[in-house]
Order: sequence, then C-alpha cells, then structure tokens
Amino acid sequence: MILIQIVVMALVVFLSRYLFLEPRVPLRLGPRLHRLLSYSGPAVLTVIWAPIVFMPNQSLWIDWQNPYIWAALLAGMIAWKTRNVLLTTVLSMMVFLLLHLVVFSH
Repeated sequence: MILIQIVVMALVVFLSRYLFLEPRVPLRLGPRLHRLLSYSGPAVLTVIWAPIVFMPNQSLWIDWQNPYIWAALLAGMIAWKTRNVLLTTVLSMMVFLLLHLVVFSH
C-alpha cells in the first residue's frame, strides 16, 4: 500500500512539473494565475520556518531568550541587505549556535 502511494505521488509530482516545463505542451498560464503562483514560494517557506522559530519545543515560545528568534531576525536582516544566501545561512547558523550554546545555555 505504501509503495503504491509513493508511486502515485511520484507520478503526480512528475506530471505537474512536466506539464509546465515541456515546451511542446501548449499549456500557458494567464497573468492572474502567474501572479497568484508567485506567492507560493514565500508561503511555503513561511510554513516551514515559522513553527521552527516560534515553537521549537512544540509549544509557543516568544521570549527574548529564544535563540531561534534572534537568529531568524539576523538572517532576515542579512538576507535583505546582502541578498547572499550562503552568507545569510552561515552567519545566522553561527549566531544561533553561539546564542544557543553559550549565551542562553541553562
């Protein structure tokens, strides 16, 4: 049963990508749908990072001692200023580790 689900999901993913990427398929998106789909990337990324930052222990943790919040704020500022993904990732991870292991260690 699980193998069937995996195969079906693989087919769904493949076909959904194939329809939009194959130039011989005459499927074109309208401007409104194209604009709507431009929000899907930020929405998916927010769904991924928000629970990690605000609920690291499966409960809401909004406190000045939350290293996840500080590292996320720093990552946002670095990404906004530099537009460099690698620099943002490395610096925010270093700050998170410093805060988590040294500054806010219990």
